[in-house]
Amino acid sequence: MNETRQDYLIFETAGGFCGIAWSDLGVIRFQLPTKDAGATERLLLRRVPNAHPGTPTPEVAEVVAKVKRYFAGEEIDFSGVRLDLGEQDAFFKQIYDAARQIGWGHTTTYGTLAKQLGAGPEAARDVGQAMAKNPVALIIPCHRVLAAGGKIGGFSAPGGSNAKAHMLELEGVQLAPPKPVQHSLGF
Repeated sequence: MNETRQDYLIFETAGGFCGIAWSDLGVIRFQLPTKDAGATERLLLRRVPNAHPGTPTPEVAEVVAKVKRYFAGEEIDFSGVRLDLGEQDAFFKQIYDAARQIGWGHTTTYGTLAKQLGAGPEAARDVGQAMAKNPVALIIPCHRVLAAGGKIGGFSAPGGSNAKAHMLELEGVQLAPPKPVQHSLGF
């Protein structure tokens, strides 16, 4: 099998240091921010050990610019980013395609996404597994997929659920329970 060249870049955002890896076919890996460039690089290279530091193509440079703007709080749409996800399970590909359609500031649940794909509620676990294995978090917005009842659920990126909550807050999503509409009259 012919190995395609894989390149990567570590770059700083308002949220910390991110990493991106790409091939001729598209983005293959995205590393959410950590506070240290070296840590980000180590995390990225665990997943793409054959990647080399490289100069981004114009298309990848545009993604990097969008990521910087995202972590600065700007509304960004990553749905058009060309991806190279390699060999993926067919159902995972469907899950990722559906997740890419969840827009800025919107959320869904694992179960709702499974139902949207025509699968039963038992497929919610598959959706959760796909999100946990998402190689390009943020670009495939797994942070917008919540557990049942709108609970935050897990997040396998650095910072765990706190990172997920922070990303949702950047998008204006309120996870705290709403304040009661009716106040006590003090009787």
